[in-house]
Amino acid sequence: MEANTLDRIQFAFTITYHYLFPMLTMGLAPIIVIFKTLAIYQKDERWNEIARFWGKILGITFLFGVVTGIPMEFQFGTNWAAFSKYAGGVIGQTLAMEGTFAFFLESAFIGIFLFGEKRLGQKVHYFASIMLFLGTWLSGWFIIATNAWMQHPVGYEVGPDGSVQLTSFWALVLNKWAIYEYMHNMGGAVVVGSFAVSALGAFYILSNRKVEYARMFMKVGVIVGCIASIWMLFPSGDLQGRMIAQHQPVTLAAMEGLYDTKEGAPMVLIGQPDMEKQRLDNAIHIPNMLSFITYQRWDAKVRGLNEFPKEDHPTNVPLLYYSFHIMVGLGTIFIGIMVFAAIWLWRGWLFTANWLLWIIMLSFPLPFIANTVGWMVAELGRQPWLVYGLFRTEHGHSPMVSGGNVLFTLLGFLGMYTVLSLLYIFLMLRRIDQGVEELGLETLAEAN
Repeated sequence: MEANTLDRIQFAFTITYHYLFPMLTMGLAPIIVIFKTLAIYQKDERWNEIARFWGKILGITFLFGVVTGIPMEFQFGTNWAAFSKYAGGVIGQTLAMEGTFAFFLESAFIGIFLFGEKRLGQKVHYFASIMLFLGTWLSGWFIIATNAWMQHPVGYEVGPDGSVQLTSFWALVLNKWAIYEYMHNMGGAVVVGSFAVSALGAFYILSNRKVEYARMFMKVGVIVGCIASIWMLFPSGDLQGRMIAQHQPVTLAAMEGLYDTKEGAPMVLIGQPDMEKQRLDNAIHIPNMLSFITYQRWDAKVRGLNEFPKEDHPTNVPLLYYSFHIMVGLGTIFIGIMVFAAIWLWRGWLFTANWLLWIIMLSFPLPFIANTVGWMVAELGRQPWLVYGLFRTEHGHSPMVSGGNVLFTLLGFLGMYTVLSLLYIFLMLRRIDQGVEELGLETLAEAN
């Protein structure tokens, strides 16, 4: 296998594994702020205990996110040195700011939040929760701005040596693509966090452990999850889709399995791409819907794959197509589950509806899958480019690093991440088991 292919596999593996942790920390951070807000305005110590419970889970997850994020920084210099030489003058800005400002903000206030409550008081503890939230989301912004520039490059010029240099910092950080991508990505993170809170609440209710607190978990988790799941469809998903249609029409065609240009293009629900015969087999579709949601006209023309040069097609159309449809399918399921749960909560039926509690509990891993395939859509859709329209992926790897070297380190990552996974699962299971027993102790101590 060629070194370039192994470089891509290694980066895809390490970044996919790494992002399992930040999507949970970014999703939990705003929910912890809600818990702290309820504690202060309702003067109810139980919300404080819940904030501490989830703060410790966030802290463990944050630690694993930091450890697994470090290898990617090195890969830019080892496996992708040609890309770093070409684009370092632009993406170096946002990556450096993420490490310098956002990471330190996040790191400092997570320590204050976990260990400073008794020394500093409730007001500072509340402030720390807000700053922790801002730190995690600011970190997300700089990473999204970097990726958005690779999807839709703006604010640059090509230097005499062929590399790109930044001409407008504000164009980079306020890239329109970044705004819509950020809205969609952070909504996905909140879906992850809200499902985690709701699923654990459902687990405690079903196992009859600290049911009073479990219900409080679910009240916040279900309401936040309902809002976030709908947000993913509209406006964030809709706006992101329009950006793709405007700036990467060949990607849109591949995502939808549309081979021929059509006026009144249908939206495909299911079907199998046949790359040899250039068609979609066994397709079930909604007539004219793709034209309408993309251009707000039922008869609008949507360009098919065959209208673009073959060398500019995404390199793996079937994988892109399936990733997109899995993402959309799971997003639709999330809306159904959370809207249903919110209605049941409002009617006072949720905590006795065991069948619905089982569904919510077992749904816990699905948002992680949806976020992962969502990023696969973004990255597979950008191919064959590293920087869309400017710099191809085949030119970005390091010619001095052989395929054997990459394979060796990839095997090393596989082994190391297996150990990390076992350790994380052990720590989480212990926190879920022991943490629930700590709930109520502070309130009881205050009462006495």
